[in-house]
Amino acid sequence: MRVLLPAGTTETALIDGISAAGAAPELMEHTPSADVEILAYGEPTASPVTPVSPNGCPTPAAVTRAVREVVGFDVAVIDAGLTQSTAAPTVDLGVRPGNDIRDPIAVPDADAAFDRAYDYGASLPDETLVIGETVPGGTTTALGVLTALGEPSGVSSSLPENPIERKRRVVDEALAASDLEAGDCAQSPLEAIEAVGDPVQPTVAGIAAGALEAGTDVTLGGGTQMVAVAAALRHAGVDGQLSIATTSFVADEQGDRLAEACDRFDCDLTVTDPGFDGRDHVAMARYCAGEAKEGVAMGGALSLVPDGWMGSVRDRLEEVCARLGIESDAADGPSAESDPGDAPEGGRGR
Repeated sequence: MRVLLPAGTTETALIDGISAAGAAPELMEHTPSADVEILAYGEPTASPVTPVSPNGCPTPAAVTRAVREVVGFDVAVIDAGLTQSTAAPTVDLGVRPGNDIRDPIAVPDADAAFDRAYDYGASLPDETLVIGETVPGGTTTALGVLTALGEPSGVSSSLPENPIERKRRVVDEALAASDLEAGDCAQSPLEAIEAVGDPVQPTVAGIAAGALEAGTDVTLGGGTQMVAVAAALRHAGVDGQLSIATTSFVADEQGDRLAEACDRFDCDLTVTDPGFDGRDHVAMARYCAGEAKEGVAMGGALSLVPDGWMGSVRDRLEEVCARLGIESDAADGPSAESDPGDAPEGGRGR
């Protein structure tokens, strides 16, 4: 099993109140670079920050890394428009960072990025793939693409209270700047991404399309951002079997809308509850409070955890958080012990 992680940036993330993927806007461009280092090495190595929300919630990369250390899976990171360099090995597809979607063109090289990603996806030897993403501001660009395609789906948020009306206002401004109205790109999804998307979207979509064409089973590991990718694929006429794997945090926020969207785009849906509500740890408490609900393939990674092993993942998450300098609140006392009946640790990640 291999997890692919396209990582990129968009200036859309700098819009006030859009994203919690970083403690301060000026640090947000480092988030994807740090995320991939955490997934590859267990902690940031070259990146100057550990991505945390303003309330101290760690990046979902911490969860994905914890799963990797317990379950064991290979990782390939794809540079899908990184602004800052990373020490993690990357596949360079020549994708550039994205502009603010309120600019006339948000992703100038959307077509070329899709084509190069398609060739890469078609060349992979894997029988199954999980494709994730890390791109701050990605739920806003997802809403932009869905709206340009004429799809009614809403999007999630890395914030406890989803600023959906603010995102809709941004998307309205973005469509106007590109001289588009809702639904104008229903027959041209790459035009939607070019106008109001981000560079990670054509990268994920291209890899998925190429892999599906080659007969690979593809799971999109993520929430409503992956719904937007699935919508783009279906609008492009890609009809292979597609799955979306996400967290209970996204599913709880979205309610019936998530399942309805997956039905509309003919995607199987897997929702995994990591059981964080059973632990006295500040990071797990923040996830349960609705922060950082998804990202860095968290839902896809959690879907790989065998029955009975989730307690080991929670144990390992505490260790990962400690390495990242995020300790459980001392006032809460020590973390709970492993759940009875949990299996021992599985294969270790690299």
